[in-house]
Amino acid sequence: MTISPVGRRAQARKVLAALKARYPKPASQLVTGNAWELLVATVLAAQCTDARVNTVTPALFARWPTSKALAAARQEELEAVIRPTGFYHNKAKNLIAAARGLCERFGGEVPRTLEELVTLPGVARKTANVVLFGAFGINEGLAVDTHVKRIAHRLGLTGETTPVAVEQDLMPLFPRETWGNINHSLVLFGRDVCRARAPRCSECEMTSFCPRLEPPRKNFSDAS
Repeated sequence: MTISPVGRRAQARKVLAALKARYPKPASQLVTGNAWELLVATVLAAQCTDARVNTVTPALFARWPTSKALAAARQEELEAVIRPTGFYHNKAKNLIAAARGLCERFGGEVPRTLEELVTLPGVARKTANVVLFGAFGINEGLAVDTHVKRIAHRLGLTGETTPVAVEQDLMPLFPRETWGNINHSLVLFGRDVCRARAPRCSECEMTSFCPRLEPPRKNFSDAS
């Protein structure tokens, strides 16, 4: 079953209304205090739960509170701290390189444009969009993670499988000012109701208009 472009717009309006009713004030589950901390936490959250990231970041930020501090960190020491988040070798390597990039090119401050953010190691569109909205209230794009991809596909809002392609399908369907909250709401909805395995359809307010299209497993990957 496919939904026409006109049908997708109508579907998106229903989805947005349902999400607003369930989550009137959605917010990130990552506990951070500034743009730098949000960038670090979002990188760590790739292939890891926010809850687990939140157990790691207090010690990390206490030891390396700024990009300048982390830029001088030894990779082995950072790996030891972030090991519980998984993929700790690549994450540590990217975070130190990103910290150095911030210090060398942006005065140690997190830039406020997507074009600049994605030049940092380990920062792709998803992370950039999360940071821009979460830290600065800027809706430059719509952050697409595994929850957003899965739910958008199930609801017939996209037939794409890569994050960038899914994002391009979703952005025209929702008002720009809602993009950041759409991400937060869909992430929460994916955890609470529309789970990857055993979705709780009996508890879902979208059951009456959800076509329940299962996303293809092949190439349905995540990206930071």
